[in-house]
Amino acid sequence: MISPDTLNMLSNPIGLIARISEALHARASDACLFGAAAGDLAATSAVMLLLGRCGPGDPRPDDVCLILNKRSARVRQPGDLCCPGGSVSPRFDFRAARVLGLPGGPLARWPYWQSWRRQRPLEARWLALYCATALREAFEEMRLNPFRVRLLGPLPHQRVALFRRLIYPLAAWVPHQHRFKPNWEVERIVRIPLRSLLTPANYIRYRLTLLGSAGSAGPEAVREEPGFRWGAAHGAELLWGATYRITMDFLKLAFGFRPPERDDLPRVIGQLGESYLTGERDL
Repeated sequence: MISPDTLNMLSNPIGLIARISEALHARASDACLFGAAAGDLAATSAVMLLLGRCGPGDPRPDDVCLILNKRSARVRQPGDLCCPGGSVSPRFDFRAARVLGLPGGPLARWPYWQSWRRQRPLEARWLALYCATALREAFEEMRLNPFRVRLLGPLPHQRVALFRRLIYPLAAWVPHQHRFKPNWEVERIVRIPLRSLLTPANYIRYRLTLLGSAGSAGPEAVREEPGFRWGAAHGAELLWGATYRITMDFLKLAFGFRPPERDDLPRVIGQLGESYLTGERDL
């Protein structure tokens, strides 16, 4: 159960982001975060778990929201909610990483950057690389201003067996940008209040079927995943898969929150079409 003090803090971004940054750094201090990616950068991605004010149109506009992209029909996993980000581009991202640590850059403004550079130089280099990757991709996908972002800290990595990807998430605060311009990869920007994510009644069991090339599904194509359902103004949105796991890691580290046990949750039935693994356009 989340305490009333924590819920009140959701309308106090200054205090909240300080708390989150401290919590993520405390966890990172005891962990070797980035060594797994060194062997295969081609299979490595970095994403930004973005937080910002909910803004106009929300019943609590000053509350803090999670800002996600909804993938368009032109990319694989269409309709899924995801954190902005993508694959590492070593040739560009290693160079860009140096800029981020200069005075006024997102890394330089992170309170722990200088101590990381002195005490953990190799991990600081990886952190800078993944920050550069995630910011570059977020700029391409939604025109996120990379120099207005405030880094809050790294989150546990995720392995996505289906696509053979290793994902490094970084939490960040977007203090001033309220409007974004999605590109062709993004159907819409979705904001989910943290208050809703901290409400156990919003969690579900997502039972889904992945259709095969012939339009039929065998037993192996049926799976059940924990998930989150949110009633947005434009219709219900489901959060599941790797982005759900990233979000749950964040909520656990920042607030000590755990969702209800999966077997106790209501079941929602879904179906993934034949284009789910490829998208409607092969780019």
